[in-house]
Amino acid sequence: MAGFLWMRLAILVFVATAALHPQRSLASDEDPLQDFCVKDTTQKLHVNGFPCKDPAQVQASDFATDSLKKPGNTFNALGVAVTPANVLTFGGLNTQGVSATRIGFAPHGLNPPHVHPRAPEILFLAKGMLLVGFVTSTPNNKLFAQTIKAGELFIFPRGLVHFQLNVGYGAALAFSAVNSQNPGTSQVAKALFASTPPIDDAVLEKAFQLNVADVQRLRSLISKT
Repeated sequence: MAGFLWMRLAILVFVATAALHPQRSLASDEDPLQDFCVKDTTQKLHVNGFPCKDPAQVQASDFATDSLKKPGNTFNALGVAVTPANVLTFGGLNTQGVSATRIGFAPHGLNPPHVHPRAPEILFLAKGMLLVGFVTSTPNNKLFAQTIKAGELFIFPRGLVHFQLNVGYGAALAFSAVNSQNPGTSQVAKALFASTPPIDDAVLEKAFQLNVADVQRLRSLISKT
């Protein structure tokens, strides 16, 4: 069963890199200028991406990771565990324009509304049943939502707010892939109500037609998720 899931994940990664942009290069990131550029964690340079490790020091283990092997802890307020395998945790992905994520859901667990500013996301449901959806940009703000079952795929376009909710009878497990080594993630609620430093109360009161007490209550609740 485990081998079957990993085969599906491999296919998912291929789809993310090849099918999402068939008319251009295989990644939304900049094309690499060499065979590989394993992230060098010893460098302090600030560049768009990461400096390369000396090729003479690169080993086969730099291109492998077990970060998606183990289930994450879903015992939290949202009932979800998001485990990324991107360039921040897997140095071999540097300049390769691809990354993957394991998403575990407790019963009724939610991966809350969020965006990936630098890549679309394709999700494969390995176990359970999820309500998934995204909302288009202004002025339409149209919701596209659907319930998917194990073995099915759903795509979230780049930069649009999207979510996944476990609507099955038990735990759920999904894997996703994106065509970026570091797609970025911004949770909508946390960005607005738990930023550092905080957004001025007057902005949130006016934007959401709330009073001061409501804003403070939301700040307190969302900071704990």
